[in-house]
Amino acid sequence: MRDEVQDYYGKQLTGSDDLQTNACCDRAPPEHLKPLLARLHDEVVSRYYGCGLVAPAALEGMRILDLGCGSGRDVYVLSALVGDSGEVVGVDMTDEQLAVAERHQDYHRREFGHARSNVRFLKGYIEELDQLDLQDGSFDIVVSNCVINLSTDKAKVIGDVKRLLKPGGEFYFSDVYADRRVPAALTADPVLYGECLSGALYWNDFLNLAKGCGFGDPRLVESRRLTIENPAIEAKLGNIRFYSATYRLFNIDALEPACEDYGQAVIYKGTVDHHPHSFVLDDHHVIETGKVFPVCGNTWLMLAESRFRDHFEFIGDFDSHFGIFEGCGLNVPFEDGSSDAAVGGSCC
Repeated sequence: MRDEVQDYYGKQLTGSDDLQTNACCDRAPPEHLKPLLARLHDEVVSRYYGCGLVAPAALEGMRILDLGCGSGRDVYVLSALVGDSGEVVGVDMTDEQLAVAERHQDYHRREFGHARSNVRFLKGYIEELDQLDLQDGSFDIVVSNCVINLSTDKAKVIGDVKRLLKPGGEFYFSDVYADRRVPAALTADPVLYGECLSGALYWNDFLNLAKGCGFGDPRLVESRRLTIENPAIEAKLGNIRFYSATYRLFNIDALEPACEDYGQAVIYKGTVDHHPHSFVLDDHHVIETGKVFPVCGNTWLMLAESRFRDHFEFIGDFDSHFGIFEGCGLNVPFEDGSSDAAVGGSCC
């Protein structure tokens, strides 16, 4: 299937208008990203096939790896956010996409006012990151936008991400997930696979896979129900529901399997750029500036041992244990578009 995907994105698709479904479509970007997106080269934007936004907060000076970078849209947005002291490395297997990305490297250097280009592109397979010029523990953040579902060895990809991240680094990525396991007959369909549908993981299989690769307590940032809007493809898929979801996985070995209560709390200082009033860790942790905010041990560690440390005050330690936070659900974690929000994957 890897060859079919390479052909689909390299030769069959010449732009986003060629897609047969709307699975690879963004939501509206936040206001602070709109000026950056407007400055991207038209050809780079026209060959973009992502399903979400992979620009988390506090990126100045960060070293970022983009898996399946395609024409480089996210690489160049991130290059503006990391600044001259940071670097963004893009990996993709498709010659045609990389040619677009590399053709406009100097254009974006000038557009964002960098003294030198702070991006580079590597040709390779995301299942074979160990064969590329990438040093273990050398990245602050790894991102990916609607690409992991296309991988033929998702466990290898996620395991390599863990290896490449610095301690306290994070894997922040958007992808397509299903509400059940996709039948094998559909995964063999090259169009369904190329459209980011039949290669999608069942959401609970993904959570277990991530934990098995060493990422304890995956956090759902946001999600939305996908509509296919292609009757022929909808008929093939039957009752399977698909979602675009953004997760963040922290490279912190001490994270526990559940949300344990140690009587801890944090206070957000309001110092992250573009987030003066509150900080959003995930879909159920919106931490208001200046307010004492009780957290579980895992959340405390995600903030204390990551690049967010200096933006918080920390209350408590791990000396006393008070049991588990209540309300931990096992329902489908994604937003389904109804009036009732779904339960998130964590519980504090």
